[in-house]
Amino acid sequence: MGHQQASRAAVAGKRRANKVEAAFNIVTAARRLLLAAAVLFGSAVSALPAQAQSGPFAGMAGRWAGGGTVTLDDGSTERIRCRAIYAVAGPEMKLTLTCASDSYRFNLDARVVAEAGGVVSGSWSESSRNISGTLQGRGGNGNFQVVASTAGFNASIALATRGARQSISMRADSQFRAANIALSR
Repeated sequence: MGHQQASRAAVAGKRRANKVEAAFNIVTAARRLLLAAAVLFGSAVSALPAQAQSGPFAGMAGRWAGGGTVTLDDGSTERIRCRAIYAVAGPEMKLTLTCASDSYRFNLDARVVAEAGGVVSGSWSESSRNISGTLQGRGGNGNFQVVASTAGFNASIALATRGARQSISMRADSQFRAANIALSR
């Protein structure tokens, strides 16, 4: 009889262990499913801004890097490496562009606002030379033509964004003559 009770207790205990184990497996499976759903949802949401973002600065937000050339006032050309950060919030954009060669460096910060009819305006500053001014131009959908101005300095800037590639072309009347930059994400 003691053997039967021990056997029943062992069987009962085994069943309880199986029920506990099964419940644990269900909870573990549910957690994994929730985690997988969260990862899937997170990746879908993080992909949305680049695809669903609308407005004049659509597709520009984020970090970019690349290189190009700068033509200095004496006519010499140097290779430069650049990085850009675009912070986009609806019709407003903040840009930080840093480029450097062996002997030349510029740090451009700009704040731009898109207005009706494709008009863009804003302000800019270049910290290594301690100058600042205004931006005026037109554009949308990642393509812009603007003029950066301050006392004694004017530069025409063309910016074109296509997917994960961007080109920036600057032409100036002093300090440097031109810069051509290709960036990618």
